[in-house]
Amino acid sequence: MWRLVLLPLSWLFGLGIRIRHFLFNVGILPVKSYDIPVISVGNLSLGGSGKTPHTEYLVRLLLKEKMNVAILSRGYGRKTKGYYKAKTESDSTQIGDEPTQFLTKFGKHITLAVDENRREGIEKLMKEDENLDVILLDDAMQHRYVKPAFSMLLTDYRKLYSDDYLFPAGGLRDVKSAAKRADVIIVSKTEKMLSPIVRKDIHKKLNIAGHQKLYFSYLHYEKLVSLHDLQKKNFEKKYSTIILFSGVANPYPLKDYLRYRCRELISLDFPDHHFYTKKDVELIVKTYEDQFTRNKAIITTEKDAMRLINSPYLRVLKDLPVFFLPIEVRFHGHDGEDFNDQILKYVRKNPRKR
Repeated sequence: MWRLVLLPLSWLFGLGIRIRHFLFNVGILPVKSYDIPVISVGNLSLGGSGKTPHTEYLVRLLLKEKMNVAILSRGYGRKTKGYYKAKTESDSTQIGDEPTQFLTKFGKHITLAVDENRREGIEKLMKEDENLDVILLDDAMQHRYVKPAFSMLLTDYRKLYSDDYLFPAGGLRDVKSAAKRADVIIVSKTEKMLSPIVRKDIHKKLNIAGHQKLYFSYLHYEKLVSLHDLQKKNFEKKYSTIILFSGVANPYPLKDYLRYRCRELISLDFPDHHFYTKKDVELIVKTYEDQFTRNKAIITTEKDAMRLINSPYLRVLKDLPVFFLPIEVRFHGHDGEDFNDQILKYVRKNPRKR
């Protein structure tokens, strides 16, 4: 019922988006391309489709091929403005939580920068490093002032864009027809077992165009990592209680994963990209202390951990077993090989013009 009430607002929102796309399509608003491979990773939804782990997948793939890689992100939630090139000591207040995660994992091997203006960011990266081979644009599907030569679109398996509505009646921030600009569409966060019938059904639902490739991926969870000393730890065979706190758009895959590793899962859900206050941390501690069992732990996402590592409130959690759970993307069947081949062929056939 609430969706019907909000649909008129969604139509108005959609009208504004369509006008904006029209202005780009006819050249009234300028679009610029660059003489360097630019790969955009984005979605049509307000968040939660898995852009971060898929960007990390691309980084690993390209680094394995000895390429010089840069990531350019908006840096959502940071307190800095404009172009900011990450340093070893940069934190989430300077570059945002997702870039901090990239920096933690790949800082010594990549160039990382944030800029709301992607055109200025690309141009500064290219000017600063003549040896740069490829630029990854994190969350740039809607940034049409840049025309990426290769565009990846992600959509959540449990909430395909074809089944969703525009905000505020639904979770889409862009019209469904915008998907046609993508070269690759990845259905993310699927089950580990996926039948050919389901794949065929989704292919039909998404109305994949002739120039597009469709792939299916799922999340693989790594070992727990202590938030205090960053040491890895195996899961206990079965925790009595796990307190999960998260500030991400769609925490359901992690919840599903943890339910099989404890008798009771208590979830504290915060808004996406949430920066934790002292009151929030005290709530987490109280929730932990209220559980009458010794076999208990506090777990969060890797993205949330990036916001807490340099927080002044981390000390409140210092005596508690607090862990985050890193994730990696895996592809189904031959999708990984085909996807890798497509990405590498694009980069090699379109080298930077120096």
